[in-house]
Amino acid sequence: MHTLLDSFGRQINYVRLAVTDRCNLRCQYCMPAHGIDIVPRKELLTYKEMYRIIRVLTELGVNKVRLTGGEPFVRKDFIGFLEMLSYNDLLDTINVTTNGALVSKHLEKLESLKKIKNINLSIDSLQEEKFKTITRRDVFPEVYKTFELLEKSSLNLKLNVVVQSGFNTNEINDFVRLTKEKNIAVRFIEEMPFNGSGQRDLKENWNFKRILQEIQSQFDVEEIPAKKSSTSRNYQAKNHLGTVGIIPAFTRTICNDCNRIRITSTGTFKNCLFDDGVFNLRDFIRNGASNNDLKELFLSLVKEKPENGFVAEANRKKGNVSESMSTIGG
Repeated sequence: MHTLLDSFGRQINYVRLAVTDRCNLRCQYCMPAHGIDIVPRKELLTYKEMYRIIRVLTELGVNKVRLTGGEPFVRKDFIGFLEMLSYNDLLDTINVTTNGALVSKHLEKLESLKKIKNINLSIDSLQEEKFKTITRRDVFPEVYKTFELLEKSSLNLKLNVVVQSGFNTNEINDFVRLTKEKNIAVRFIEEMPFNGSGQRDLKENWNFKRILQEIQSQFDVEEIPAKKSSTSRNYQAKNHLGTVGIIPAFTRTICNDCNRIRITSTGTFKNCLFDDGVFNLRDFIRNGASNNDLKELFLSLVKEKPENGFVAEANRKKGNVSESMSTIGG
């Protein structure tokens, strides 16, 4: 069997698939307050098209998929799509990233689908008013309820916290304290310029080193050896049940072992978060491509995967990074 191998010898076995560009929140690091220009529904990949793409990728060695948005639970019958994907016998793991506002009523079903292993819950503040400021929506009670239910569930829970200068840096250690009694992974993410307008003017540069220093100012932490291709550097505070991770998403010190590709909700294939897309799968499929055509395409596209995110950004044809994270899958 052919496998997806890039020109640097990295085997691709993980795909991030955005099921929609729509979101019920308006997080300031993701999109402008007025939102983004969402695409017509006919331009979104259908669930059948998504299933076919994932099936072909699994026949080339991909065994893990992460479903993102926008907010995936905004799309009608997302649960049905999760069930559909679960029938793929070549797929080992289905992970979901969500803002949690629409999840609580689906929790029992999520637990019943055995291939769903991890839920990443985006929550950038533990303070209701600050949460409202960051998300521009008043949904903190429902998101926190989802957090509590997920923490008690059989699913592995990761909290994603985008560290935003001037907004939530004074809460970093409040999040670390959550890991004292809770078996969860809190992951701090460097802020990136994918907000629909580009890099905002930051008062302070809260990069990986600065975040770690802040944690070390109050906690005795020990680094945990990371799995190859991990997106985070992981730590555990002394006598804590859970763990803490830092994702250097903007400083990009995690690219060497990258095993990921991305597909947007409109079918754009991306080798890297920082590229501007290398191929439109939706049009290729709708113009009659066979599964073998798709396989040959994927094998050739991953050969173009850049060495790292800096190379990908330098090779952009559409100018500086300024897209909304909602349009490219988080």
